[in-house]
Amino acid sequence: MAKPKRLLVVSYSQSGQLIDILAALLRPLAEGVSIRHETLRPQPAFPFPWPFFSFLDAFPESVRLDPRPNQPLQVTGEEDFDLVILAWTVWYLSPAQPITAFLQSETGKRLLDGRPVVSLVACRNMWLSAFDTLKTLIDDAGGRLVDHVALTDEAPALATFITTPRWMFTGRRDRFLGLPPAGIQAAQAADAARFGTRLAAALANDEEKSGRAMLTGLGAVKVVPHLILSERAGRRAFRVWSGLIHRCGRAGQKRRLPALLLFTLYLVILILTVVPLSLVLQRIAAPLLRSRVAQLVRHYEQPSGAAHE
Repeated sequence: MAKPKRLLVVSYSQSGQLIDILAALLRPLAEGVSIRHETLRPQPAFPFPWPFFSFLDAFPESVRLDPRPNQPLQVTGEEDFDLVILAWTVWYLSPAQPITAFLQSETGKRLLDGRPVVSLVACRNMWLSAFDTLKTLIDDAGGRLVDHVALTDEAPALATFITTPRWMFTGRRDRFLGLPPAGIQAAQAADAARFGTRLAAALANDEEKSGRAMLTGLGAVKVVPHLILSERAGRRAFRVWSGLIHRCGRAGQKRRLPALLLFTLYLVILILTVVPLSLVLQRIAAPLLRSRVAQLVRHYEQPSGAAHE
């Protein structure tokens, strides 16, 4: 009898949304695959719902990839796994701090070294810049990214500007003022099972050893072209602001509150003025940008692709 494949799942979900998605994905793998699930626990833990200052205070270290450490894992890094699934979320156009801390840790590097990795992200809509960072961190750890799945809130963007902050700061994600519930909806989360079904078949055929994507043809990602340049501009601005705030004090110190409040004012102005103007300018300049944007879309669709077959 063939030895069952060994799957390591590493996840961090502050709100619990990602755990529901992950449960659906793993269900088809429950038979025939040995699954080890490690939940990342930062120390101290990040609160949810977010107090406003705590939410702002996580910004500089998230962008600068200087996270607070996680509690030790149950695994040591000496175990043998055939595949790693990394389930993560986005903070400030960067991977959430616990994921960054794991990928930078010695244990994380031992666990990923030489192994194929599947990335699973769930967020409001902007995951592109964070995914670029994640790929670099996986590569630095010695892992081989073979697949990427991105699930986003399918509600209109204007609605999510209200529903997502309400969820983050109050913990409530139900319908509000006629707007749809916040986050990934139950049917969309349950649909993640199709990725697990494909992975189960791929593992049974040793496809994880090939280095090729296993989730092609399933519409694993959907890249929204007009978000690409906006994200890149935001990422550059976030690097500048995170450096300025970091100079004002360490995480948790009240003396950097004025700089954080200035950053908040900047964000509000950005959302109300610069973002709409940027979208208008992108539409006007679309003929000049078409080739570059198409190239970037292809870049972000890799490795699993956006096609449905």
